[in-house]
Amino acid sequence: MAAAAFVVHAAALHWQPVDDVVMGGRSASSAQVSARGALLFEGVVSLENGGGFASVRSGPARHDFSGAAGFVLRLRGDGKRYRLSLRTEAPFDGVQYQASFTAPAGDWTLVELPWQRFEARFRGRSVPEAPPLDPSRVQWLGLLIGDRQAGRFSLELETLQALPP
Repeated sequence: MAAAAFVVHAAALHWQPVDDVVMGGRSASSAQVSARGALLFEGVVSLENGGGFASVRSGPARHDFSGAAGFVLRLRGDGKRYRLSLRTEAPFDGVQYQASFTAPAGDWTLVELPWQRFEARFRGRSVPEAPPLDPSRVQWLGLLIGDRQAGRFSLELETLQALPP
């Protein structure tokens, strides 16, 4: 597969919210298709009850992103920091590879995330002994907002496209 050949239309994936309520928190998010046809990830992050994150994850599906150097995201945001998460193993609760980015407020923009920016993490903590990300084995994609950014948030993600090598 040629690296420049793939484009994942974010709204076509089946996204499910997974918020801090799983551990007693009070954050809430949703994943919908925007009027433009993009994935709209929005909600409220609450720090109550030890919470502080909201996320959405795609359903499991095998994605082979080998031949690319990473992703280019086409998005419109609110000026907050988010993370793109990739999971290469089938278990729902395992190591994730995450890259942080700021979603500029207002206009549509492109954000580049090369594979080198993805860090292995488990439940918010770094996992330095994890193997490097293998982009040929991605099974889950996700978006997360945390880092004590309480309040409303809104991120529109139109596409994830190959970053040429």
